[in-house]
Amino acid sequence: MNRHLIVGRFGSDDQIEIPSATDEQTTRLELVAGEKSLNHGIGGALTSLNRLGVSPSEIGLDLLIVAAHVHAADTRISREEQSQDSWTREIRLVVPVSDPNRWHAAAGTLSRMLGFLTGDRWSVGFRFRPERFIRITTPRATLLPTTFDAVSLFSGGLDSLIGAIDLLENGRTPLLVSHAGESASSDAQSKLFSKLKNHYTASSFDRLRLPMVFENGMVEGVGSENSTRGRSFLFFSLGAFAGTGIGSNFVLRVPENGLIALNVPLDPLRLGSNSTRTTHPFYIARWNDFLAEMGIDGRVENPYWDKTKGEMVVSCANGTLLRLLADDSLSCSSPAKSRWQGHGIEHCGYCLPCLIRRASLDAAWGRGHDSTVYTVPDLRANPLDTHESKGQQVRSFQFAIERLRVRPDLARLLIHKPGSLADEIPRLDQLADVYRRGLNEVAQLIDGVITKPI
Repeated sequence: MNRHLIVGRFGSDDQIEIPSATDEQTTRLELVAGEKSLNHGIGGALTSLNRLGVSPSEIGLDLLIVAAHVHAADTRISREEQSQDSWTREIRLVVPVSDPNRWHAAAGTLSRMLGFLTGDRWSVGFRFRPERFIRITTPRATLLPTTFDAVSLFSGGLDSLIGAIDLLENGRTPLLVSHAGESASSDAQSKLFSKLKNHYTASSFDRLRLPMVFENGMVEGVGSENSTRGRSFLFFSLGAFAGTGIGSNFVLRVPENGLIALNVPLDPLRLGSNSTRTTHPFYIARWNDFLAEMGIDGRVENPYWDKTKGEMVVSCANGTLLRLLADDSLSCSSPAKSRWQGHGIEHCGYCLPCLIRRASLDAAWGRGHDSTVYTVPDLRANPLDTHESKGQQVRSFQFAIERLRVRPDLARLLIHKPGSLADEIPRLDQLADVYRRGLNEVAQLIDGVITKPI
């Protein structure tokens, strides 16, 4: 096990010495390809925005550069190999930015946010970019507003599709923001975006897409990591990066149903960082603290925090269009895992996101009207083995549902399990209620399903 230091460098001539401890393994993150092109998709994102008439600020660009360091560390340092407890890694970043003083002022909130999100110990330091990279972005040539009046994350999932439709139906012109990670999600994003463009022909909405993947072996002698708990930091950073070019007081919309956003552990084995926190209210609140400390005039909001996924489907501003496009959205946590059975990319039907998706569409449209292809189409056809993933998530939901059935009052306590809700005191009753309603949707889906060791 090593502590790790990721040092960002702007080209081969960026040789400023960064001291390291004797037990730190140092890895260079090269931020420049060739003479001056920004690497890892950052330069491409900047060019794409400029073509759309959006000019992000230098601080906005810094944010994406910081996110590249976080994403590289999170995906290329194996938890199993590089932690004492098979989870918690110790990671230090030294990031070249345009204004280190502004970043130092927000470093505490940034480290706290990353620690909550990934369960690791993060330390982040900053230095000036080299002189020839101090100014990279191009200021807008006009004071007229941009075409876009909203920024919304667009993952290719059902919730982000509903978020986009709701904006477009209300006459907004959103810039949809996508992180193109693995191919299945990227394909879903592209297919949905194309179909939205074909439907909303009078709107000039558009999309910013960032592919950012680091090669295996980037950290010498260390395996890669596939838990990607920190991916939402890259996703949010990309949205805020774009937001700084939209105008003052921008809102970055993060469409996520309340049950997933809270992500209360379903059973005692899924506590802490074992349960993802990518859109948890505490995490979003820290983002807003961080943006304020950085002097970035924007905020992050989840407009669906008080709705279950089924309620999002029912209230979608164009339900007819949603029915046409829903099959192209991708909710599954591992859509390629059934390839060994001869299937293509499809929903497994039994992971946590698949179960919530199935429950929401049944609740909204009635059982039998969900035309999504699932690897396990009928959860009641055979008993599900709790020794395998097919039965584990269903059994966990059964445990959580029965616990609330016996003690409905526990909802107010259980919603605090994933993380602090100190920022949400006025909304605690609503959060507890969306948790109850979300579990009830899943209860209807899995009623009669048998799970047992086989």
